[in-house]
Amino acid sequence: MIKRELYLSQIRSFYDSDLVKIITGIRRCGKSVILKQMMDEIKKEGKKCLLLDLELRSNQVMIPDCDALLKYMEEYLGKEKVYLFVDEIQNIKGWNEACRTLRLKNVSVFITGSNSKLLSRELTKELSGRYVSFRIRPFVYREIQEYARQLNRKVGILDYLIWGGFPALLEQSEEDAKRRYLGDLNNTIIYNDLENRYNIRKRDIFEKIVDYILVSNARIFSASSICRYMHSQKMDISIPTLIKFIGYLKEAYLIEDIPLYSCKSKQKLNYYYKLYNEDVSFNSIRVSDNRYDLTHNLENIVLNELLYRGYKVSVYQNKGKEIDFYAQKNGKSYLVQVAYSIAEKKAYDREMSAFSGIDNNIKKIIITNDDLDYSTSTVYHYKLKDFLQMDEI
Repeated sequence: MIKRELYLSQIRSFYDSDLVKIITGIRRCGKSVILKQMMDEIKKEGKKCLLLDLELRSNQVMIPDCDALLKYMEEYLGKEKVYLFVDEIQNIKGWNEACRTLRLKNVSVFITGSNSKLLSRELTKELSGRYVSFRIRPFVYREIQEYARQLNRKVGILDYLIWGGFPALLEQSEEDAKRRYLGDLNNTIIYNDLENRYNIRKRDIFEKIVDYILVSNARIFSASSICRYMHSQKMDISIPTLIKFIGYLKEAYLIEDIPLYSCKSKQKLNYYYKLYNEDVSFNSIRVSDNRYDLTHNLENIVLNELLYRGYKVSVYQNKGKEIDFYAQKNGKSYLVQVAYSIAEKKAYDREMSAFSGIDNNIKKIIITNDDLDYSTSTVYHYKLKDFLQMDEI
């Protein structure tokens, strides 16, 4: 497995902190690997490290609750700092109390967790300010390329647009195997993690909403517009229930909601937002006959790459015209438009016109899958293959 340096570089300064280090993210994005990579780094410095993998039944039986964990740790406590790494912490009853106690006893605690008992995002709610959290995401394109080289395989941009970046997916070479892997992951998150966790009664409606949202990534929604669509399909759902369901998808890191920013009012428009998939594969497994939604998936992966690189992102409304991303980082702002191609004049005019009237002090960028350069005196054109290799925009 590759070393995910971007994440490790963010966490290193907290290795010795008494704050609980929480590694969060969607299932199978590589949280456990990050946990072990941190432990390996600290071990190399000759420091005392302990790893508890609570997916193992034997460890669950040995340490079922807070008291058992504290007793287990007694023989390791002393003047020397201990580094404790716990994978799937939710399997310990009263884990939050154990973490609060251990951090006061010269123990540096690192934890992950995500299943039907306790979703990953919920970990942060249980420690009330005594933690620092780090969001891990599926592979971006450069990580995919690095892992593919390790596996002696070739993975192109088209593969990324269709199959996304779940690490273990790269180990599958056949389409049927990829679909089976992704289908199992999809079902685990929706049926086990969400329906069981929240005891959802109208499961058929919930699953229809999930399918609708995940296959409609990179579109602007309002809760009322989704409700109207569901009603047109003879499904009765209220706006409060829909908002609750969307919240569940966010809790499981299935989707990312990006707010709209109005240049006219200089504020966020909270009643509209754009929904993106954590990984474009959740769109692809819902289409048939290989009619993959490459246009919206391309926009989705650009968003995922921007978030991975640490940009704060919103959608920009320019006098009724939408610019896909208003990206901000380190005091700099960028307007980023995304299209599959602007080779045809109609598409070129439509996409470029979104920048009309905007001050040239802000960098304007358009990203497409074209090979030709369509840059102008005021708009930079980035080819997708080049953008995916950049550190900064």
